[in-house]
Amino acid sequence: MSEKSLIIIPTYNELANVPKLVPEILSRYEKYDLDVLVVDDNSPDGTSKYIKELMQTTDRVKLITRKAKLGLGTAYIEGFKFALKNQYDFIFEMDADFSHDPKEIKNFLKEIKTCDLVLGSRYKKGVNVVNWPMKRLLLSYFANGYSRYITGLKICDATSGFKCFRREVIEAIDLDKVKSNGYAFQIEMTFKAWKKGYKICEIPIIFIDRTEGHSKMSKKIVHEAIFMVWKLRIRSIFGRL
Repeated sequence: MSEKSLIIIPTYNELANVPKLVPEILSRYEKYDLDVLVVDDNSPDGTSKYIKELMQTTDRVKLITRKAKLGLGTAYIEGFKFALKNQYDFIFEMDADFSHDPKEIKNFLKEIKTCDLVLGSRYKKGVNVVNWPMKRLLLSYFANGYSRYITGLKICDATSGFKCFRREVIEAIDLDKVKSNGYAFQIEMTFKAWKKGYKICEIPIIFIDRTEGHSKMSKKIVHEAIFMVWKLRIRSIFGRL
């Protein structure tokens, strides 16, 4: 039996992107046992409506529609639970806005054969970010340095949102205890996998900022990440992860 993969894509007002992104993934990986799950936060622009229409033409697309804008972290948690329930072997996190190149998926699937968690790293080989304002780039770069210093997590890009987990990693993490969003969510999931002894690998990617739609970054997300790394360190010391 072939190993099944699920690409989880959280969305909020991504109608400008998903009609291009999802079909590209499906066509590019037509010969793979790979499905796409869109977790939509009740987008007013009709993102869910488009996915529902697409689902009439293929069984490789799944949809969870939520009642409101509830955030990235909780969207992924719902996606992870769906993946475990439906027996997927490899579980991806991926943005909807083409900042994560679908061509890279095959490289993740190759690397996950010998790893437990694969991260798409913007900083493994220099700085591979295109079209970001310098302020945003510096924030991301130093956020990763800060998280490494506080947590001890030896990862170049702990805030990366392009990931592939083995299902065993997700099963080992108590998803109901994961409460963070944004940068903090990415750090928390990777840190918990690391603390449980799973092998984490990074592959270099080129991150290209969105050309359609609007960024979901906010001061709240940044502040959450600043304090989350301390919480993770303290909980780890007391064995309460």
